[in-house]
Amino acid sequence: MNTMTNTAKNIYLIATLATVMFSCSKKDTPAPTPPKTDTTTTPVTTAFDINSISDTYADIAAFTYYPKWTVYNVHDPSIKKFGDYYYCYSTDVAFGTDVRPGLQIRRSKDLVQWEYVGWVFSSLPAQGSAYITGKGGTPYNALWAPYVMKVGSEYRLYYSLSSAVARLSVIGMATASSPDGPWTEKGLVVTSANDASIQTNAIDPTVITTTTGEQYMYYGSAWDGIYILKLDPSTGLAAASGDKGKRIANRGFTGGKYNGNIEGAEVIYNPDLKKYFLFISYDWLQTKYNVRVGRGDSPTGPFYDYNGHDINTDEDHGPMILAPYQFTNQSGWQGTGHCAVFDNGSGQYYMAHQGRPGINSYFMDLHVRKISWTPDGWPIVSPERYANVAQTAIAATDVAGTYEKITLNYHIVPGYGTEQTNPDFQVSTTFKLDAAGTIDGNAADKWTFTTPWLELKYSSGDTYKLKVERERDWENKITSTLIFTGLDNHGTAIWGKRKQ
Repeated sequence: MNTMTNTAKNIYLIATLATVMFSCSKKDTPAPTPPKTDTTTTPVTTAFDINSISDTYADIAAFTYYPKWTVYNVHDPSIKKFGDYYYCYSTDVAFGTDVRPGLQIRRSKDLVQWEYVGWVFSSLPAQGSAYITGKGGTPYNALWAPYVMKVGSEYRLYYSLSSAVARLSVIGMATASSPDGPWTEKGLVVTSANDASIQTNAIDPTVITTTTGEQYMYYGSAWDGIYILKLDPSTGLAAASGDKGKRIANRGFTGGKYNGNIEGAEVIYNPDLKKYFLFISYDWLQTKYNVRVGRGDSPTGPFYDYNGHDINTDEDHGPMILAPYQFTNQSGWQGTGHCAVFDNGSGQYYMAHQGRPGINSYFMDLHVRKISWTPDGWPIVSPERYANVAQTAIAATDVAGTYEKITLNYHIVPGYGTEQTNPDFQVSTTFKLDAAGTIDGNAADKWTFTTPWLELKYSSGDTYKLKVERERDWENKITSTLIFTGLDNHGTAIWGKRKQ
């Protein structure tokens, strides 16, 4: 059983974010008194320029500039589309400055241009705080990892509140009649304590409503893996008071040491595939954070990995569909975990997560990626962030050319922040799809393209099924380029984009 305390996570999410600012920062500007209302909507008054989105943002890090935080200071996002807007709720955290507690709110009509809306609460929720103080702890002055959903006309938001006492945490629920709030506490869903019980840490909630109307919460960080808890759909709280649920996902051992760094579950049901998909994050949030996925026929499991193994068994599971990576002309993106998975109401799914630039891992940017599905029913994500690029027809003659390719390999390093200091960037290499249908000039290695799938067949027996689309090249600020994403015949994710 791993022994990570909540203090370790809090150090990175809150305290050590007060790092040295860049020389261009306006660090001498005093922070204003936080707004007294629960939400503060700031209208967009200038023409949006996508090139203005940068990897770092020290010049607007001071609290004074929170209306400009758009895609910045986003950690543990939960996103849903309500009406014309996608709403994003995320952890209370910011680069180089203290932030008020309350969970940050943003919204967007296109998943590219975001505006800062405000906060869910004006202070720590009383019920969650009372539970922690009643157990002898002091709640952190921050809320973590929310989850939002709509049931009928009611908006429900689940929050995580923790403390420096190991596993002394709580998941509570608030409701509102609007996604902007105001939000009212309704109760505690599940708690965990520093005792001898076998249970995971009560943070990182996600909820799914089944096709028959049942609701389940999935939650947990480290300790005993990911748990599932049955809810009462009429209240949004636990169906049975005091129930903690049961474990549904776990990791394995390396050299006799438990790989307990697992958290941040997200669950969806794909009606076309008639499958439930469980996304989970492995490893340290600042460096090696990566996303795995399992699938099953029932919301209660079992969920299976690419090799058909139950993801509740003691091993590291795949496929790993998102991990720290680096294309040329950029410092790389690490900490790429704790994802939100959501759709646009018309069947197109997206994944959102934090990304921390290689140049300074304390910055946290919102990344949104388009999800596609392989012919055999596994989710894959775009190697480039979503930019609403027009999808015009692609012919085989368009596909031939030179590319940067990334293979999402993985090196197991058991532990947390102390052990996982290296993000293990998966760095791009160059390869060429020859016009003659060969690869890198090797006559034994072949490629074919039948829109939208690029198939690579190597003489070694390795095969790749890759979806080709158009997307923005963020590293080179090019509006549209060809990208591909998919899995090889071993379940390893492969990314690529045309070389500029």
